[in-house]
Amino acid sequence: MNVVVCVKQIPDPATPYQLEEGTGWLVRPAEQILDDTDRYGVEMGLQVAQAGEGTVTLVSMGPVGNAQGIRQALAMGADRAFLVDDPSLRGADALTTARVLAAVITRVGFDLVITGTESTDGYSGVVPQMIAGLLGVPALTYATKVEIDGGSLRINRQTAAGYDVVTSPLPAVVSVTAGVVEPRYPTFKGIMEAKKKPVETYDISSLGVDIGHDQVLTSITPAPEREAGRRITDEGEAHLAIIALLEQRKVI
Repeated sequence: MNVVVCVKQIPDPATPYQLEEGTGWLVRPAEQILDDTDRYGVEMGLQVAQAGEGTVTLVSMGPVGNAQGIRQALAMGADRAFLVDDPSLRGADALTTARVLAAVITRVGFDLVITGTESTDGYSGVVPQMIAGLLGVPALTYATKVEIDGGSLRINRQTAAGYDVVTSPLPAVVSVTAGVVEPRYPTFKGIMEAKKKPVETYDISSLGVDIGHDQVLTSITPAPEREAGRRITDEGEAHLAIIALLEQRKVI
């Protein structure tokens, strides 16, 4: 079984983000990390591949930099990686991202595509479904459990009331939630082996994808500072002030 996992490198959230002067685009340094939500997808892909004697292929779009995040996923156990790094993709919207990823996935071949639900630097939450539509396969979303039985896929789909059981034939695309599995830590052996695993980089011309994105950043407004709270001294009737405030906010 060929399991493809879509992953993304992002600037470390522990460090301050910077926006490029003039354009407002996020500055992506050479040192980026693997998006934390994608660690769950990589782990799920590894477990599915190991159960089915398959392989795990990473697919990613964005500035490669020193590929620190990609190497982390390879050190976890993924077999190879295909990356798309092209300056013309800067500012790409969700549909363009899906088109590029789908083109690479089609080229490498797949039985199952695993993604996170959304990236922590974009939060669009629509790319997995778009990829499935472009590939012409079912999209199973918000999976908290994934099982493969022969040529069929079965997931528990997270809902507000619990979960739904959803099944589909393979091939398919499934997006997994954070916490679906416990991601493994790369071992020293895995880190050393990751340096030798094949990593292939594409640009748009080699994929033949018409990007045509027209997303334009028109303005940036600083977030307003948080206003000071209101302190209520309780002399036996503080609850009345709280009730009045909740009524004013139309909470009750």
